[in-house]
Amino acid sequence: MRSLKNMSHLGIKELVSLSRDPMLLLFIMLAFTVFVYTAASATPQTLYKTPIAVIDNDRSQLSNQLINSFLMPYFLPPEAVSADQADQLMDEGRYTFILDIPEGLQRDLLNGERPQIQLIVDATRMSQAFTGNGYIQSIINREVSTFTQSTAQLPIDIAVRAQFNPELDSGWFSAVMELINQITMLSIILTGAALIKEREHGTVEHLMVMPVTPFQIMVSKVWSMALVVLVASAFSLVVVIKQALAIPTSGSLGLFLFGTALHLFATTSIGIFLGTYARSMPQFGLLFLLIIMPMQILSGGMTPFDSMPTVVQAVMYFAPTSHFTEFGQSILFRGAGVDIVWPQLLALAGIGALFFWVSWRHFRERLADMA
Repeated sequence: MRSLKNMSHLGIKELVSLSRDPMLLLFIMLAFTVFVYTAASATPQTLYKTPIAVIDNDRSQLSNQLINSFLMPYFLPPEAVSADQADQLMDEGRYTFILDIPEGLQRDLLNGERPQIQLIVDATRMSQAFTGNGYIQSIINREVSTFTQSTAQLPIDIAVRAQFNPELDSGWFSAVMELINQITMLSIILTGAALIKEREHGTVEHLMVMPVTPFQIMVSKVWSMALVVLVASAFSLVVVIKQALAIPTSGSLGLFLFGTALHLFATTSIGIFLGTYARSMPQFGLLFLLIIMPMQILSGGMTPFDSMPTVVQAVMYFAPTSHFTEFGQSILFRGAGVDIVWPQLLALAGIGALFFWVSWRHFRERLADMA
């Protein structure tokens, strides 16, 4: 009971200390609100309000039909330009696409000929250029077939059904992955910063003369900082993702938070481990970058885990982020239950226990050296 009481009081001390740090509080607020919101809405990977211009040399019913087929929100309303302006407008970066409709397009099609339509693309806007090229080709083929009343049928009718994201909206995926990344990042930063501030303020020596053990000190920092991140992530999921962004999630919120708590058990231990090595916040920041970048890039959120080299998959199997990413996607996108995600829960618990034990051993040794 005394041990639990000590860990409770020390954890409350950490929460009070955090409440008096306005910069960290602002960072937490921005990470779980603005950063998550902008990840879904500010940088879409699909076409969104793409600027396009049209050189209409035909001025026919078909050319007008083609121009009117570029609709919001994929494209901005097409603007009419002349052939003499095209090169200068592309040099200025005014448009991603300029569609050059040749003279006599409608007449040649009705006569059975195969006229060519030129599409000028600004390839410096790589994402829009790559995706939009295919969009525009499909739009032109569809409108030309409709105009000429083509009845040619394919021998196979392909029915495409997009599961879990019917609209293929990349914002859904980006928002959830940003939340997962912020959970990992903030938990490491908060625990590491809490330990470094103890050293900078000289309160580590005070703790060492108190009737508390290194285990109790470490557990207090882990549970207090994990609680802050857990509450912030629940707020972000319910208020920002579900309400502000209107992104539907299928799984259980309680199950997701339970898995998040297991993940935080591992990541807060990593924060303690880094905090024992770093002597200042700048050093901690450098160590943090060396750890967080590979963990997030190779977690399976940016690139499918199965597409990575076998060696990388074997190494990342011991990283909590790879299991948490798979767990979060299964719960929030596919509505999976415990019967599906229990391997990830078990892996997170095992990795968390291993990281906690290693961090505790190292933390105890560093306190003994300071004594």
